[in-house]
Amino acid sequence: MLNSWVVMPTCLPLVLRRCHTCASERFRANGKFRVNAHHKLLDAWLLVLCTACGDTAKLSVLERAHVRSVRPEMLDRMHDNDRGLAAELLHDPVVQRRNRIALDWDNAWRLDTGGSDHLDLEVIDVLVRFAARIPVRPVRLIAEGCGLSRGEVERLIAEGKLVSAVRLSGRLSGDFTFTLKR
Repeated sequence: MLNSWVVMPTCLPLVLRRCHTCASERFRANGKFRVNAHHKLLDAWLLVLCTACGDTAKLSVLERAHVRSVRPEMLDRMHDNDRGLAAELLHDPVVQRRNRIALDWDNAWRLDTGGSDHLDLEVIDVLVRFAARIPVRPVRLIAEGCGLSRGEVERLIAEGKLVSAVRLSGRLSGDFTFTLKR
């Protein structure tokens, strides 16, 4: 029987970028947007607040985009300060590259294993799905989901009792499966 685990975000991640006022490196996105119109051209920014001094920084979303090239529903969501749109844009690699930012997912996600009934089984087959592109170490997920220490998980990998089609060292942000034999 295949168990399904889900890695899901609990809040918006912190934005890693240097503050010009206090030299802090963490900003919190609160889902607020600013949109400016220059005749038929639009500029749009996602506003983020420094966690240390509260200074506001702008992450560029649109730069001199023609009004007709912007989807009306996206513009409405910006005007409504939609947190869902803020999350989508923070995950967008183009926005990250354009603004030279990275995301800090510490304490911004949780693992939903669907219960602890799988802990008593001899063999566990698990599909781990990601609700968002959250880079997490598979060893950490397996340890948390199975109630083991990370050292035990590493030992099980070395002994061949924990196998997967993907490399379990490093970070993953995409779905994967693994089998644990006790």
